[in-house]
Amino acid sequence: MLAHAGVGSRRGCEELIAAGRVTVDGEVVTTLGVKVDPARADIRVDGERIRIRPRRTFAVHKPRGVVSTTSDADRAPKVTDLVAHLTDERLYPVGRLDKESDGLMLLTNDGALAERLMHPRHGVPKTYRVVIDGTIRPDELRALERGVWTSDGKLRAERVRIVPAGGGRRKGAKAGRTTLEVVLSGGRNRQLRRMLAKIGKKVRRLTRTAIGPIRLDRLKPGAARELRPEEIEALRAAGRPGRARRRGRARGSGSGPRRGGSRGA
Repeated sequence: MLAHAGVGSRRGCEELIAAGRVTVDGEVVTTLGVKVDPARADIRVDGERIRIRPRRTFAVHKPRGVVSTTSDADRAPKVTDLVAHLTDERLYPVGRLDKESDGLMLLTNDGALAERLMHPRHGVPKTYRVVIDGTIRPDELRALERGVWTSDGKLRAERVRIVPAGGGRRKGAKAGRTTLEVVLSGGRNRQLRRMLAKIGKKVRRLTRTAIGPIRLDRLKPGAARELRPEEIEALRAAGRPGRARRRGRARGSGSGPRRGGSRGA
């Protein structure tokens, strides 16, 4: 219930309960899974009463130069500023895009949905369009899919393909560069940039074009729209079948599931 109320992720709410920071009708609750009626119970975190708010999720086209953190440490514009005129709900970014990248982000007050989209065990795919200097060989494409070793362990892409120059090139794209479409199911901190650097490729532009079934499409930089109920349901279902098949193959081959995260590309 706390996650649904937008207090935080499911894991974060469990830590609040274990720390004794949650009360129900004046009594401290430290046991997970206690059933309460949110319409009748007085539920508080650190003394502040929790009210059930409507769950809302927005798709946002984050421009370059905008940060995806909610911290005030960076004085740059924040992605949450882009929905301030649409809602007064406190929304949180689902994962991150680094300041130099642009593209699709989701903002939500639905903690359970955010946890589902960010946790690597669910394998929700994120799709990126990347412009690099020069060309890329077939063996380098295969290396990205097999995985490259970094200080953060082995990082890999689910799929990588070259976007044909005719229809896929951005307006104003320069000759001597290659556009790639890359699908990740994890998303560790600056993962895609680090992977490409490992094979000697310099990223000129990185745009996230999709999160699961939700696509950037014609959403303009700086614009936002609220997701429809059927889109939310599609997000909740994203990633399950493929992830289950991969786990089955991993067990058969003797290797464990890959670890990951969702901290930007």
